[in-house]
Amino acid sequence: MGCLATFDVTSMAIMFERVCRKDGLKVKVVPVPRSLSSSCGLACEYPCEDEAKIKAICEDREIDVVEWHNL
Repeated sequence: MGCLATFDVTSMAIMFERVCRKDGLKVKVVPVPRSLSSSCGLACEYPCEDEAKIKAICEDREIDVVEWHNL
């Protein structure tokens, strides 16, 4: 398994995926697992080893991640 980022709004999940993929990272939009909650119902899954780089991208691009999860 990997790691998961959750969002309050769908547009942030889509932006997260687009920006990360543009930087060559393997991310994909997935439904939020039932054990977690999010108002938009979308999350992005990514390899945990890329988390530091992804967090830096999110900070630089002002992408609002609600929570980071290790699956």
